Amino acid sequence: METVRKFQVESRWPRHVAVIMDGNGRWAKSRNLPRIAGHRKGAEAVRELVRSCTELNIPFVTIYAFSSENWKRSPAEVSDLMSLLRLYLQRNVSDLHKEGVRIRFIGDRDRLDNGIKMMISGAESLTNDNQNLTVSIAVNYGSRREIVLAVRRIAEDVRSGNLDPDQVDEESFASYLDTAGIPDPDLLIRTSGEQRLSNFLLWQSAYTELVFVPTLWPDFDRKALLEAIGEFQRRDRRYGGLSA
Repeated sequence: METVRKFQVESRWPRHVAVIMDGNGRWAKSRNLPRIAGHRKGAEAVRELVRSCTELNIPFVTIYAFSSENWKRSPAEVSDLMSLLRLYLQRNVSDLHKEGVRIRFIGDRDRLDNGIKMMISGAESLTNDNQNLTVSIAVNYGSRREIVLAVRRIAEDVRSGNLDPDQVDEESFASYLDTAGIPDPDLLIRTSGEQRLSNFLLWQSAYTELVFVPTLWPDFDRKALLEAIGEFQRRDRRYGGLSA
């Protein structure tokens, strides 16, 4: 732990880490297991990620749990994933609350069943005042839809006279997104070797450092996280300007 603290002091440290958790199915297939076994193992990796980020003083984490495109998967797998989400909330919310973790959900909840929506609202309400770590869980999330809905809300506010069009800038636009109040990710990690954003945090990732790792998500651990952070720290973040 002392080495990690020294690493944090001497180097740039990400304030917000976003993760596309990819590879659960391939992990299971390589072991001749059903896909749900990979998703269950992936849920364990989520717990490890949250624990590591708390210990490493990373205050914001956003994970891509279920995309708006994932509904295209078989009904059986969708059902398994929703059951796994219920189980994760049942087993972990109380402990996360005790650890000072705030839980937020981003994405369109309309398509979720009422039981899951109630559990989500309960988790958010219980943990709302916690400050050690904010975990945002993207469920039925798609960034293009998020942006379209933000534009609609802005248009409604302009039409009702609550917003002057001249007041719309990048900062005000961001306040209409699901991630309002959360800083943009410094580092986005995608596991399994795939190299695309898959409709995840498109607006928010304009200047995010992208790190693609071959590790399948169920095998992603604290060591893999530190390696990704190390890669982030080797990047020269210029934001369109010149290197310092």
